[in-house]
Amino acid sequence: MKNLFIAAILLFVVAACQNETKNQSNNSTQNKMEQTTEKSAIEKLLFSYRDALNASDVQKVLPLYTSDGVFMPSNAPSAVGQEQVKAAYESVFKSIQLSIEFYIDEIVVHGDYAFARTTSKGTTLIHANGQTVAEENRELFVLQKTNGQWKISRYMFNKMK
Repeated sequence: MKNLFIAAILLFVVAACQNETKNQSNNSTQNKMEQTTEKSAIEKLLFSYRDALNASDVQKVLPLYTSDGVFMPSNAPSAVGQEQVKAAYESVFKSIQLSIEFYIDEIVVHGDYAFARTTSKGTTLIHANGQTVAEENRELFVLQKTNGQWKISRYMFNKMK
């Protein structure tokens, strides 16, 4: 009888361990699916940003930023908040016309925050002299999920040589 009792306990322990492993596997699968969904939403945001840049459309850029978003262009002061971000992009678009493609190197999501590391390549038309020059940058986006949507919280870039 004692052996039967020990065998029953061992079976119970094995079953409990298998159930825990199954729960962990289900949680892992669910987390991977959520990560994939979030990364897809971020990719969509980044490509919307690219499209807004290529269209030189401030009204398409602004909704992609959080209300306290920060734009940190190279060789220019940081723009903080919607009004400064708007003025900065108006100035940029008055000076140049971009024709670029984004390449996503990395997206890391942690809760309601994420970062994306990208590169871009294309051309820039300089309005002042009509010259078109090669354009190639590295970009870093800090993203925040607000009201269920990913937005640009902080953005900076620098030229690649």
